[in-house]
Amino acid sequence: MNPDWHWTDLLEAAPDAIVGVDAHGDIVLVNSQTERLFGYARADLLGQQVEMLVPEAFREIHPGLRASYMAEPQPRSMAAGIELAGRRADGTEFPAEISLSAVRSDTGRLLVAAAIRDVTARKRAEAKFRGLLEAAPDAIVGVAADGRIALVNAQADRLFGYQRGELVGKPLEILVPHGARLHHPEHRNRYFANPQQRPMGAGMQLAARRADGTEFPAEISLSALETEDGLLVSAAVRDVTDRIEAQAERERLRGQAERERLEAQLHQAQRLESLGQLAGGVAHDFNNLLGAILNYAAFIEEKVTAAAAGPGGEEWQTVCADIEQIRRAGERATKLTHQLLAFGRREIAQPLVLNLNDIVTDIEQLLHRTLGEHIELDTDLAPDLHPVLADPGQLEQVLVNLAVNARDAMPSGGTLSIDTANLEVDDDYAGRHQGMKIGPYVRLRISDTGAGIPRDVMDRVFEPFFTTKPKGEGTGLGLATVYGIITQADGIVQIYSEPGHGTTVTALLPATDQAAIPLAPPATPGATTSGGETVLLVEDEEAIREVTGRILRRNGYQVLTASSGMQAIEIARRQTVPIHLLVTDVIMPQMLGKEVAERLAAIRPGIRVLYMSGYAHPVLTSQGTLDPGVVLIDKPFTEAGLIAKVQQVLETPG
Repeated sequence: MNPDWHWTDLLEAAPDAIVGVDAHGDIVLVNSQTERLFGYARADLLGQQVEMLVPEAFREIHPGLRASYMAEPQPRSMAAGIELAGRRADGTEFPAEISLSAVRSDTGRLLVAAAIRDVTARKRAEAKFRGLLEAAPDAIVGVAADGRIALVNAQADRLFGYQRGELVGKPLEILVPHGARLHHPEHRNRYFANPQQRPMGAGMQLAARRADGTEFPAEISLSALETEDGLLVSAAVRDVTDRIEAQAERERLRGQAERERLEAQLHQAQRLESLGQLAGGVAHDFNNLLGAILNYAAFIEEKVTAAAAGPGGEEWQTVCADIEQIRRAGERATKLTHQLLAFGRREIAQPLVLNLNDIVTDIEQLLHRTLGEHIELDTDLAPDLHPVLADPGQLEQVLVNLAVNARDAMPSGGTLSIDTANLEVDDDYAGRHQGMKIGPYVRLRISDTGAGIPRDVMDRVFEPFFTTKPKGEGTGLGLATVYGIITQADGIVQIYSEPGHGTTVTALLPATDQAAIPLAPPATPGATTSGGETVLLVEDEEAIREVTGRILRRNGYQVLTASSGMQAIEIARRQTVPIHLLVTDVIMPQMLGKEVAERLAAIRPGIRVLYMSGYAHPVLTSQGTLDPGVVLIDKPFTEAGLIAKVQQVLETPG
């Protein structure tokens, strides 16, 4: 070895193969790493042309390249990315990364030192990485700290519309929409300063720009990777146009379905409202007829019963039985008219502030008898239940009607469950139920384990006279009555049923902040006496006018009759005797009963008023309840019922 080339142990400690070459291309220096990398002994390399380490494909041009470099030697580091190849003693080749530098020896000779690194493993890893990169379903863009694109996969080229390789080296901002380009470098630098992984779908829905200038909504995830060339940020970009359009379509369909549901709900409510108006009108006329039938039948029954009790009365026994059948039929018809009014929300309600649990508890024994021994009754009543404002009698009717329906649905036995609970209705729930307001409600839920209701009839279950029971076994007014009572109390009623798995009816009643009043036991009717008071009776239906006047006279009252409001006013003006009580129909032509009462009060101050009607809802009520101070007797009434009401009004102080 030439004494000019005296090297220290530093060369031996270098991690790379070091080869020193003079101006003639002769190898003048190698370290032990060179021997290991190329498979030559040191003696076999020194003094040989460096081209022996160059692959055959490049040997012919290599001397020219070497000479060019020697003419203008400039340091060229491995970081510059010059990747070539080397050839081993056994003829195999390997990818190499080579850095060059020019040095002068102690004698002034110019030498080129080449640091050679085998990058086979890295190339293999890069190839694997590239394979994974290309297999990724999303566009991948690698960005260096200076904001330039360092790598992309094929999906990125396709997504952004660039040819292969066009994006590498370009500033990342060419993929950013114009509106966001100004501030994007600031965001990028901030991320490089504190790189945190941001997964896809982390709420960062942005936008990107294609080569043709079009923009698309994008979801972008970011991750940082330390490389030999520094920090590299990888952005996975996904075009979410289809997803957004699909989501918009789903929202449109959901909105359309919601509109259709609300429209159907509105149409059903309108249909039921129309049926309710019809039912109310029918009930008014029908109640007048029933009043005449029942009371005249009672007059006849009174005479016939007396005759049957006397000598030779046996022949009247059959007549008594016939009259009893007329009376029973009239009572059943009366019940039907009240169910019609309840469905149409035309029944006069007398609401109280009450605890729904008290209603369930008070009627529990009646429900046991209604259901029979083959059906188990299970109650689960929530403690601290909010009070509600409702008519206790009507709520009992709701429970009885539903118990009867459940019994008929469980002929072989089963379980009827009744539970109560407090419920807070929010905006979302109220928005899905027409007419419902947000706030506290009380839930009454009645479930059975019966046969269930077929899906094709569910939309009609609340309609009056609609029934799935065999002919003669149901009127079709049970659920219609439930619907009317609950809606009249400003609540809503829902029904859910699965054929073969039973039915659940849920009623929601608005809670009130008033204190509940304990339910009083029903009053026992007492004997009534007349003091001979004068009653002015106003009724446009002749049959009802006659029978009502007859009842009053039979019980000791002086009766003045009028067929219209104007006639009643004339009588009040003309008569000199005191008139103690006005008994007037509510619905009459030309002048309604309420106006008659108001005008008579001006003529006869202090006159008491008793209204009678089979359909008083549009005139006397506010929100379906009696106005304060108003006393009403429902048609058809009995003689005892009428006289009791008359005495109540006459004896009330004031």
